[in-house]
Amino acid sequence: MSLPFYQRSHQHYELSYRSKDLRTTMSHYQQEKKRSAIYTQGSTAYSSRSSAAHRQESEAFRQASASSFQQQASQCALSSEVSRKAASAYDYDASHGLTDSSLLLDDYSSKLSPKPKRAKHSLLSGEEKENVPSDYMVPIFSGRQMHVSGITDTEEERIKEAAAYIAQRNLLASEEGITTSKQSMASKQSMASKQSTASKQSTASKQSMASKQSVISKQAMSTLQQEETFEKKSRKVAIREKAEQLSLRKTLEETEAYHAKLNEDHLLHAPEFIIKPRSHTVWEKENVKLHCSVAGWPEPRVTWYKNQVPINVHANPGKYIIESRYGMHTLEINACDFEDTAQYRASAMNVKGELSAYASVVVKRYKGEFDETRFHAGASTMPLSFAVTPYGYASKFEIHFDDKFDVSFGREGETMSLGCRVVITPEIKHFQPEIQWYRNGVPLSPSKWVQTLWSGERATLTFSHLNKEDEGLYTIRVRMGEYYEQYSAYVFVRDADAEIEGAPAAPLDVKCLEANKDYIIISWKQPAVDGGSPILGYFIDKCEVGTDSWSQCNDTPVKFARFPVTGLIEGRSYIFRVRAVNKTGIGFPSRVSEPVAALDPAEKARLKSRPSAPWTGQIIVTEEEPSEGIVPGPPTDLSVTEATRSYVVLSWKPPGQRGHEGIMYFVEKCEAGTENWQRVNTELPVKSPRFALFDLVEGKSYCFRVRCSNSAGVGEPSEATEVTVVGDKLDIPRAPGNIIPSRNTDTSVVLTWEESKDAKELVGYYIEASVAGSGKWEPCNNNPVKGSRFTCHGLVTGQSYIFRVRAVNAAGLSEYSQDSEAIEVKAAIAPPSPPCDITCLESFRDSMVLGWKQPDKIGGAEITGYYVNYREVIGGVPGKWREANVKAVSEEAYKISNLKENVVYQFQVAAMNMAGLGAPSAVSECFKCEEWTIAVPGPPHSLKYSEVRKDSLVLHWKPPIHSGRTPVTGYFVDLKEAQAKEDQWRGLNEAAIKTLYLKVRDLKEGVSYVFRVRAINQAGVGKPSDLAGPVVAETRPGTKEVVVHVDDDGVISLNFECDQMTPKSEFTWSKDYVSTEDSPRLEVESKGNKTKMTFKDLGTDDLGLYSCDVTDTDGIASSYLIDEEELKRLLALSHEHKFPTVPVKSELAVEILEKGQVRFWMQAEKLSANAKVNYIFNEKEIFEGPKYKMHIDRNTGIIEMFMEQLRDEDEGTYSFQLQDGKATNHSTVVLIGDVFKKLQKEAEFQRQEWIRKQGPHFAEYLSWEVTGECNVLLKCKVANIKKETHIVWYKDEREISVDEKHDFNDGICTLLITEFSKKDAGIYEVILKDDRGKDKSRLKLVDEAFKELMTEVCKKIALSATDLKIQSTAEGIRLYSFVTYYVEDLKVNWSHNGTAIKYSDRVKTGVTGEQIWLQINEPTPNDKGKYIMELFDGKTGHQKTVDLSGQAYDEAYAEFQRLKQAAIAEKNRARVLGGLPDVVTIQEGKALNLTCNVWGDPTPEVSWLKNEKALASDDHCTLKFEAGKTAYFTITGVSTADSGKYGLVVKNKYGSETSDFTVSVFIPEEEARMAALESQKGGKKAK
Repeated sequence: MSLPFYQRSHQHYELSYRSKDLRTTMSHYQQEKKRSAIYTQGSTAYSSRSSAAHRQESEAFRQASASSFQQQASQCALSSEVSRKAASAYDYDASHGLTDSSLLLDDYSSKLSPKPKRAKHSLLSGEEKENVPSDYMVPIFSGRQMHVSGITDTEEERIKEAAAYIAQRNLLASEEGITTSKQSMASKQSMASKQSTASKQSTASKQSMASKQSVISKQAMSTLQQEETFEKKSRKVAIREKAEQLSLRKTLEETEAYHAKLNEDHLLHAPEFIIKPRSHTVWEKENVKLHCSVAGWPEPRVTWYKNQVPINVHANPGKYIIESRYGMHTLEINACDFEDTAQYRASAMNVKGELSAYASVVVKRYKGEFDETRFHAGASTMPLSFAVTPYGYASKFEIHFDDKFDVSFGREGETMSLGCRVVITPEIKHFQPEIQWYRNGVPLSPSKWVQTLWSGERATLTFSHLNKEDEGLYTIRVRMGEYYEQYSAYVFVRDADAEIEGAPAAPLDVKCLEANKDYIIISWKQPAVDGGSPILGYFIDKCEVGTDSWSQCNDTPVKFARFPVTGLIEGRSYIFRVRAVNKTGIGFPSRVSEPVAALDPAEKARLKSRPSAPWTGQIIVTEEEPSEGIVPGPPTDLSVTEATRSYVVLSWKPPGQRGHEGIMYFVEKCEAGTENWQRVNTELPVKSPRFALFDLVEGKSYCFRVRCSNSAGVGEPSEATEVTVVGDKLDIPRAPGNIIPSRNTDTSVVLTWEESKDAKELVGYYIEASVAGSGKWEPCNNNPVKGSRFTCHGLVTGQSYIFRVRAVNAAGLSEYSQDSEAIEVKAAIAPPSPPCDITCLESFRDSMVLGWKQPDKIGGAEITGYYVNYREVIGGVPGKWREANVKAVSEEAYKISNLKENVVYQFQVAAMNMAGLGAPSAVSECFKCEEWTIAVPGPPHSLKYSEVRKDSLVLHWKPPIHSGRTPVTGYFVDLKEAQAKEDQWRGLNEAAIKTLYLKVRDLKEGVSYVFRVRAINQAGVGKPSDLAGPVVAETRPGTKEVVVHVDDDGVISLNFECDQMTPKSEFTWSKDYVSTEDSPRLEVESKGNKTKMTFKDLGTDDLGLYSCDVTDTDGIASSYLIDEEELKRLLALSHEHKFPTVPVKSELAVEILEKGQVRFWMQAEKLSANAKVNYIFNEKEIFEGPKYKMHIDRNTGIIEMFMEQLRDEDEGTYSFQLQDGKATNHSTVVLIGDVFKKLQKEAEFQRQEWIRKQGPHFAEYLSWEVTGECNVLLKCKVANIKKETHIVWYKDEREISVDEKHDFNDGICTLLITEFSKKDAGIYEVILKDDRGKDKSRLKLVDEAFKELMTEVCKKIALSATDLKIQSTAEGIRLYSFVTYYVEDLKVNWSHNGTAIKYSDRVKTGVTGEQIWLQINEPTPNDKGKYIMELFDGKTGHQKTVDLSGQAYDEAYAEFQRLKQAAIAEKNRARVLGGLPDVVTIQEGKALNLTCNVWGDPTPEVSWLKNEKALASDDHCTLKFEAGKTAYFTITGVSTADSGKYGLVVKNKYGSETSDFTVSVFIPEEEARMAALESQKGGKKAK
């Protein structure tokens, strides 16, 4: 709970504070005798009372003291008893409930007994009563006191008020720290004795007053404080107070429980400064500390600022120290210097809000000390508002603005900077000016939308994100001490491009009109642009501070520009934005509002109030009777404060009878004329005395009433409101009237109007402009302006505009005013500035010719003439001015007559326009009137330049008035850079020129030049003219040149356009810089900012330089040279335009289409909608019909004619004749003879092809292809195939059986022929057929076709040949290569070292399978060298090479020798040639004879083996070897012992060989027995 503001502003209250405060109060009360000084000096509130109040109190004191003096002795005991009771009563109050903070503000003042009270006497004057808050009741102490003698009730009440006031005043004025003490009982016990002592002192004082009447009046206040007072408290009062305290405590507990359930954020409270930082004044180089203590939950975060800029401790290490310990926050500034003089701010912030406390630090310097280095460093930015002022340095400051910002235009979302350079004289380096920016007269502070910067000489205002709220008049004010200057310019902010075309613009100026704990009323301004359709309403969005989540507050758009947002959480802060919607869509949202907290206004006022002086409010003594459980009475002053079609806002005052607990409200409504009351807020009662009602039916009438409720029940309803009709009570304003535009500048118009009559809550006006006759309106401002005058900027010079205005308030925008009269945008007329550079052009005995230059500013109107004044100068003393001419002269030269010879004169010239006569020029030099007798000519005059470009310009002049003794024969032109010395003039022409102009070339871009001209005659060169310039060689942005144009009729013209014309500007054309105004060969037409000079009949007489000048501008001009070459080009172009032809991309051509149709076509580059074509055949026009179909595509320029087929009678000539406006053209094609027959044949073929393609057909006919494997692939591509389509292959009319069935998925049919050769020659055919028809394709592979194919096959085979390799054999060396396969058509040739090899028995070639080889038998060294194998495919030879020499030959030859020896050894090796069987089966007893042949060179040795053991010859087994060739093996009678494995071994020096055989001997009887056994076994198995 919060504290009373009179307590919160002095001390930090903890729970124990209030009891100790009350005890201290009693201590002050009981010790009044010691407080006389405090009483007489008093608190701020007491001492500020009026003298009348003092006199009344003095009189009351005098009467009371007299009565007390007479009855003192008899009532002394009674006084002591009363004092004891008073002390006890005060202690009782301090110990029952008053220690709880909730009793002191939030509940106590609203829960007192509702019984009527007697009026209490106030100690405040009338003025002070007016300053006391009317809605705040201060809870005070209740008590009584009485005099020692019998006093009346009225006197008792008055003295009771005085005692309570004294006690409370002393408490608040002392500001002493008070702590809780347990000595209160001792204080109570000593009270009686102290009061007795006080009584004695009072008696002595009264006796002294009786003897000294003059002193009594002065000491009245002091004596009253010394008077001993007592409190008499009845038993009834004590019981009442006790009951009331118990009731308050019970109500407090119930209220706290209710709030804890109702609001979870009850524990949160905003920051508040318990101890604020205080200001300091310190000397330089000293340290200073600023302290503050802040309370709040959550714990606030404290940020320190210097002059509104956050302090960054890292930017200045060691300069600042910021600490936060135990709730105490400290900013320490080390080594203070003059720049630390500033205002410092401590900002405390948490989720409940932000609060700031301020303190100033002033750093003083010791007198006489001045640190010069600080100010030469350029870092000081000392404001003048502190310490030393600059008055001692300058008596007056002059402030000028250079490089000023002009009227600016921006767009929402863009960035923009306004700035200007500030020049202050005299300059004092260590003092900086005070810069302040304003928008519409309101000072601007840095924010996230706008930043200010002062660099020391330039002030800048930067917008980081433009919004329409930023539109307005911006002013920069620069203050230097007491002097200041300011400059202003308007900034316009246009709407951003809508995301949805036609959507309305964003609203602006979203603000909070009223905030309550239940709702917040948001207002905004309607946008000027509705997107082309009326705005249907607005959507309001809210976002809780600290989040990024936006939610829409209303389901249906509201049209009234105010809306109460409900559904908020009490104590939380929100931001809002608004979006407009029309039938097209929703526009951009507005700029977000400033954060606003949902708080009760009283709570918000309590948080914001931070009094710095002691409390001075009124003390109200109340006497209450116990009133527990009272039902609150009805609210009062119920009224409808705002009513729209969307909502109604009610307001009322709380009831007088409401008990001690908080109250809630229920709102009821009923339709007018009925008594059917319905409760609106059924779910949750309203806590604040305001409420917004929604969902009311527009147009219906309602009455409203409110009931109060608390724990005791629901009270009676208030009086019902008057009948309220739901609808907008605020009317849309009427349209403004009497719109009057007036000229301002060449791009702006000042608009005035009569304000809307009877307009309520007017927000401002929107102004729109439209180019006269266009019907298109554009807004002039996007932020409503107040008043009845506005300057519309950004208009086009010379254009006529009309204007209209409409007013706007929260209800909407008014109707448009009537359109103003059209006004042409041009500068308002003013007199011209003074002419300059007066010079004497010629002098005679009694007259002089003067010349001068035109004024820089002509005042917006053409100069109509000049007036010349002159005066005599005698002895250096000028005389009176006299008029030289009565009638204005139009030229910039004038001859003044009737002068005196040899008299010196001075002159001045004034220019005049339709606005009046301008200021005269500066006085000229002194010229002496005398006859010029010089022979050379005078100076040329009226120099001017035009056509200024980056490297050239044209200089013009007029001839001198004085030509000398002979006529002028020419002119010399000189130039120099503007800053160059006089000796750096250089001539531009070596020979004198006779023209009065010169085009100066080869200038340096960006350099400033001056020019002069000298005339020459036979006598010599005259004086130079006055200077022309300075002029900078540059091509200005937007500079345009004269353009030649030839129109469709062949008319040639020169055209020029100027965007920088003034209302009085005119175009002047010249040829060779001589006016062409009266030329019969030319015609000039000018309109607006464009001009055209047309040649009637361009010829050689028109050769020359044509130029166009724009008057009343800064030398805007351009020229165009027509020489002989250009003349020829223009005449050719003119003829082409006069007799135009239709350009053709493609001439007439013929092509055959798919069905055999014939298409005739051509293409033109461009055809208009009116283009026509005539179709001609044999000089007769043909038209569209059954035979001919025509078509024209004007977009592409293609012209077509179609014929179904060509017949013999269609032979002839075809032509297309084109006509497009004036342009014509034609194209012809001849179809006669062979050309026609060929085309006819092609058409018939295409027709047949189309018929063929209606069934299965060949898209690509049969062809062959040789694969990489050297096979031949016959293939064709088929189309229009279905599942039932068959394909059959034939060769030489015999069907070829194909293993695989075609699936036609890829549309390709193939037949593969492997190892193609002559046997495969023939005629191949493939046939497609189904129920739709058939198609066939034939391929002849005979004769030349076969040769071509074989050539390709041989080529593939030759390409497949591997590299030649070397192989050694027993006969010699072989060279070989492999091919895929070999055919006889492939010719093979071998060469050795470039010579063809002659084949013999030793060297031979051949083919074995796929191997092609060359065999060299018995090679010799002559066989070394390079061998080439050439494979000839019939067209091309393909070579393979190998080098048989060196190491390759040696290795091959060595291998050959090895193989040769191995072959010899194999040939002569001993071997068994045959004769021996593998197995010999013989009957026992028989003879075995075996014979075999052996061979070997030399004759081999023979040996026999039996069972791997040597067998020797004997009688049983005879072994013989005869003639070295035959071996015999004989056994005379074999036996079973002779069975076994035998072997014949032959052996010589080349090798050996063994031949094995097996001998098996059987016995016949044994065989029979074995057969019988086998037979028996077989029989048993059969059984």
